[in-house]
Amino acid sequence: MELKRVVVTGLGAITPVGKTVDEYWNNLVQGVSGAAPITRFDATPFKTQFACEVKDYKPTDYFDRKEARKMDLFAQFAMIAAEQAVQDASIDPGAIDEDMAGVIWGTGIGGIITFLDETRSFVKNNEVPRFNPFFIPKMISDIASGHISMKYGFRGPNYGTVSACASSSHALADAYNLIRLGKANVFITGGSEAAINEAGVGGFNAMQAISTRNDDPTTASRPFDKGRDGFVMGEGGGALILEEYEHARKRGATIYAEVLGGGMSA
Repeated sequence: MELKRVVVTGLGAITPVGKTVDEYWNNLVQGVSGAAPITRFDATPFKTQFACEVKDYKPTDYFDRKEARKMDLFAQFAMIAAEQAVQDASIDPGAIDEDMAGVIWGTGIGGIITFLDETRSFVKNNEVPRFNPFFIPKMISDIASGHISMKYGFRGPNYGTVSACASSSHALADAYNLIRLGKANVFITGGSEAAINEAGVGGFNAMQAISTRNDDPTTASRPFDKGRDGFVMGEGGGALILEEYEHARKRGATIYAEVLGGGMSA
């Protein structure tokens, strides 16, 4: 069996240093740090009081209120990054074989914000079981791939990968392997995370896994430094369109790169 070639034809990103790919890249090149004091909750009692938040994010800039209420923040980031990538790749869902187009999306934790909010509500209401009907659909890790596939009508392989910090790398690797095996022509793939809340920060503090360099957050991320004291929590989403080479060439797509392989590590 001859394996197919796989190329990258679309990019999308919403990050702590930019809400588009161009803004993200320009700020990276300029050495802009996304780390700053936490604004999503009062972090004063916590050992770590900073993180890399997506700055000035408003769900209603991207979704109507009803739609936004149905999605946890990690899924919102996934939808935004995916839309950018689809637009960048100039994909017309109606012009491709939707049975050969899929979504594989990675997240390490999923809807932890939703889980904390619902637990708080349960306790506040004297443990009367009045849960939001969207509680479970908002929380589960594979809901991001579900939302993306429903938006674009992709009926090919669809699932989420969960493997801690390697989740989105494994999503990319799976999409690559399925295309080269001829199981699909196009994938929206990538990952998103949104765990900057009391449970996320408190949990990682308890593990002594995140930096407590509160006096200098912009230089706290220093993975190869002898003074490293942990990672810096971030949030956001990144998406790629992976496509079979001949499929991309025939539709005149811009090809950014060819994927030659992928590592599988956690």
